[in-house]
Amino acid sequence: MAMRLSLSIFISLFVILGSSISSSVQVLAAGNPNYREALAKSILFFQGQRSGRLPAGAAQQITWRSNSGLSDGRQAYVDLTGGYYDAGDNVKFNFPMAFTTTMLSWGALEYGKRMGPQLPETRAAIRWATDYLIKCARQTPGRLYVGVGDPNVDHKCWERPEDMDTSRTVYSVSPSNPGSDVAGETAAALAAASLVFRRVDPKYSKLLLNTARNVMQFAIQYRGAYSDSLGSAVCPFYCSYSGYNDELLWGAAWLFRATNELYYYNFIKSLGASDSTDIFSWDNKFAGAYVLLSRRALLNNDKNFEPYKQEAEQFMCRILPNSPSSSTQYTQGGLIYKLPGSNLQYVTSITFLLTTYSKYMAARKLTFDCGNLVVTPMALRNLAKQQVDYILGVNPLKMSYMVGYGPYYPKRIHHRGSSLPSLTSHRQSIGCDGGFQPFFYSLNPNPNILVGAVVGGPNQNDGFPDDRGDYSHSEPATYINGAIVGPLAFFAGSYRS
Repeated sequence: MAMRLSLSIFISLFVILGSSISSSVQVLAAGNPNYREALAKSILFFQGQRSGRLPAGAAQQITWRSNSGLSDGRQAYVDLTGGYYDAGDNVKFNFPMAFTTTMLSWGALEYGKRMGPQLPETRAAIRWATDYLIKCARQTPGRLYVGVGDPNVDHKCWERPEDMDTSRTVYSVSPSNPGSDVAGETAAALAAASLVFRRVDPKYSKLLLNTARNVMQFAIQYRGAYSDSLGSAVCPFYCSYSGYNDELLWGAAWLFRATNELYYYNFIKSLGASDSTDIFSWDNKFAGAYVLLSRRALLNNDKNFEPYKQEAEQFMCRILPNSPSSSTQYTQGGLIYKLPGSNLQYVTSITFLLTTYSKYMAARKLTFDCGNLVVTPMALRNLAKQQVDYILGVNPLKMSYMVGYGPYYPKRIHHRGSSLPSLTSHRQSIGCDGGFQPFFYSLNPNPNILVGAVVGGPNQNDGFPDDRGDYSHSEPATYINGAIVGPLAFFAGSYRS
């Protein structure tokens, strides 16, 4: 513990000095990051989060990872291998994993033509998740598997996923123990992915869509929060704090986009459009659903979707810094600041909505008003660019918050596989407690670079301690990256949609 404190103090002194030099900076000069390089790295990151049997050769470029979790599901006599570890731990939480998948799919749908050679890589990242989500949805009738690994046990260990010796408890929801939130998000992920694969793999697309329908029906028919059903297996880690109505709206919105069926439209209408928000995340989907549904109003001039357009614009008015109804804090360096725990997850998700709504508006040359402020597509685009550029190093510390991008990035990220020696360099197993000394408490940089990982990010004063023990700032997560892929593709340049 003393060593961990000394690491924080040592690096914080440097950060405080660095911050004081830059404290007078209100708006930094516009930078020109290499968005294409950042895009490629942001997608590569997902290979470092893979669970299950890894592919050979070029399909697995993060070579310090090996097979793991090969017995996942065995406790319930099913095959639940595959999927992603959500962050720096060795647990598979389906709620954030499904949201990550939905956002990757939405990014591919909106910005696929701008992704160039990264589009097949994005599809591969999506498919690694959807193959697993299909298993979770189809193996046992009337049951949706929603996670593998006891988080309370796992979080007491510091071991490589390849060495896991903790309980791989299987968690599920069912008619008697419902989970409309996790089911609604899973349906959204499968429906969105079905659109991504519609032309390139019609058979797989059909399987995804049929599975999405079944899971959505389960979410609608058996109402309840998965937090109530599963308790300490998901709380406080990924509790459904916002309730499940947002996931019902989100899931139905994606199924409506995938099918155009009146059933989903009527269900969406029955839920209304009155849940105002100034956040978008793996937990709260209202803003994302409003932007997704507003597409019909903006691009198709469909008046039935006008209420969602109005809600989407009110959301933008709560985000824009010069809006009279803004409820969003910004750091002195210009970063959206929502919450101290992994703030960049909110920045990347909100930025996705900024670029996407800007794109819809620009297609019809539209503006909207926030009180006396006239908002143009360029205003949203500029704010999105400021956020992306900040993450890539245009900030008071000149630090990139994407690992492996730029000359100066986090070196001591809170991530088991990255911070422990790989199997190649250390053949002996590292047990539950074996990773703390000397690895977790070490002052040294992590031996394995998790290329493309976007960490939790700086504090509200634009400071960053680069401390492995400070998980709220130093831990990467799939849902941070899942949301930034779209904006990076948007700014990547020469590929036009």
